[in-house]
Amino acid sequence: MTQQMLADRLGKSKSWVDKVERGVRALDRFSIVQDVAEVLRVDTSVLVDGGARPAGTAGAVEGLDGLRAALARYDTCLPGPRPSTGELRRRVEHAWSTYQHAGYPQLVRALPGLLGDAQRARAAAPAGDGADLLVQVYRLTASVLVKLGEADVAWLAADRAMALAADDPLLAAVAAIPLGQALRASGRGGLAVAATLAAAHRIASPASYEGPPQELALCGTLLVEAALAAASSGDARGAGELADRAAEVAERVGDGHDHHRTSFGPTAVELARVAVAVALGDGGGAVSRHERATGRSTWGRLPVEHRAAHLVDAARAYLHVGDLLRAGRALVDADRTAPAEVRCRPLARTVIADLARGGPTPADVAHLAMVVGLAR
Repeated sequence: MTQQMLADRLGKSKSWVDKVERGVRALDRFSIVQDVAEVLRVDTSVLVDGGARPAGTAGAVEGLDGLRAALARYDTCLPGPRPSTGELRRRVEHAWSTYQHAGYPQLVRALPGLLGDAQRARAAAPAGDGADLLVQVYRLTASVLVKLGEADVAWLAADRAMALAADDPLLAAVAAIPLGQALRASGRGGLAVAATLAAAHRIASPASYEGPPQELALCGTLLVEAALAAASSGDARGAGELADRAAEVAERVGDGHDHHRTSFGPTAVELARVAVAVALGDGGGAVSRHERATGRSTWGRLPVEHRAAHLVDAARAYLHVGDLLRAGRALVDADRTAPAEVRCRPLARTVIADLARGGPTPADVAHLAMVVGLAR
């Protein structure tokens, strides 16, 4: 991000940003610190005390070291028996169900073993076989790591999935979803846009976006990821165009499906538009879209994880417009829907902290802050 880009997003001059960077001007008002942290997508503590995490974040999910260690194994002849393909597929399905129910602590504990078994199965399979299950496990690993604020390690897992996909366009599209998420979470929005669009256009031409629903769901999901990445880079026009293209594809796919574990459809695109608006600082637009989208009959058919993650975005939207009461309600609803989505994600914890600092805190929000270690 250039100084001019940062200045534009803060509503400040380039010289103001330059003076802050050089230490000539101090960030002496906490409201300004919060604005800068939001634009830079970091916690305020990074700017205040040199990068310390919010209280209680460290160790919020046990087992991350084991997952990192599993990703550090490069040998193709891992010790241990090779599981049958049927057994491995059932375990992968169970892991996906755990993810979609936001069971992140359980998933982090299960993934190292699942990774090892999927790697063993892939190594023992005939050439070209077994890649799909291992790609799925890498995708799961990357997705949960993004949720838990481990973007760089998530990038590694997603990169492994892309390497495995090789020349298979559909498998590459599956792998590109977590790659886009990891790149965006790492602050590399431009790279995320390029990677996701390239994968989308390998399975569906941008001139027509035609194909079977399963393929279109992947294409549409990648367009959504590209829109979110463009928004994270401040590209409002690009984000809007990409979201519109995703909406066109969604109309062909329809709601109520879960092709390739994407939950892609018109409702999912509307929720993505809320996240786009939040990333661009359009709180009013985000709130309006949120209230319309959650009024749809199809809202309740989305996976628990998807709904809870959206409610965290909604809380951020309400914070943008200064509606602390509704922000608190959205956050509490997210916690009731999927506690780990709120209690384990650094992003959600930051929203809780912002709410607690914003003024008189409702009892349920205060309790939530206490539960996650942000208040006593």
